[in-house]
Amino acid sequence: MSRSDPRARDRIIGAKLRAIRTGRAEISLERAAELAGWAPSRLSRTERGLRQVATDEVATLLTAWRLPVREREEVLAEIQAGSSSGWWDRPLPGVPSYVGALASYEADATELANVAIAVVPGLLHTYETAIAVMRAGGASPQDAEISWMARLRRQQILGGVEYSAYITESALRTPFGGTRALRDQLTHLLTAQDRGMRVRIIPAHQTKVLLLHPWMLMRFPNTKPVVHVELASGAFFLHDDDVAPYADTLDRLNRVALSREDSRRMISGLMKEL
Repeated sequence: MSRSDPRARDRIIGAKLRAIRTGRAEISLERAAELAGWAPSRLSRTERGLRQVATDEVATLLTAWRLPVREREEVLAEIQAGSSSGWWDRPLPGVPSYVGALASYEADATELANVAIAVVPGLLHTYETAIAVMRAGGASPQDAEISWMARLRRQQILGGVEYSAYITESALRTPFGGTRALRDQLTHLLTAQDRGMRVRIIPAHQTKVLLLHPWMLMRFPNTKPVVHVELASGAFFLHDDDVAPYADTLDRLNRVALSREDSRRMISGLMKEL
């Protein structure tokens, strides 16, 4: 993962540093940066979680701000405890770096809300659907298999996080991998509902909410939400004020999407048509 790809833990650390600076040290951002020998912009990006931050950097800041040794050691121990390495810190060859960043965010999130337009969300893919979708996107058979391994690992967070999927009706009617693969995928969605995940269908031809691309809103216990946006050329993450339009769209989707029960009936009905 490159230095340009912040992780969820970096936003949590940044929020903690800002709380210490303003509430404990009671100094301005400019003065705090000066004491540590940092540029103010570097500290600002650190506090907002927009850059990766190492434990020794945190130690430098806390020492420069003259936080008592015992408190400093407690903060550093807390950060170390939350920094245990995951598979995303050793990304699979051939898997884009942003996938590791996404997995890191997902692992620290308490709530995920997926909005899917053309295909079922990757976190709910079956093997056949995933491979067919990746091949349709231009991936080679080998790259598709490697990417599936990363996706399968990401799926392991389901069950430990509050997860909602808003899926367009057209996505449920598109047979990536063939009719049998689609039937298995629909069955998998019903199983996901049985496991407590909220799967809700966005009716075809609805005109109340404009959806231009797939995205996922991620919420965390101690820091602001982040939005992951998927594009044909890759993906990127939105923070702070850029999240607000997506949160508003999600609120409106809650009023447009079918209920979990009605969604279940629609999925079951689609299976009977196959």
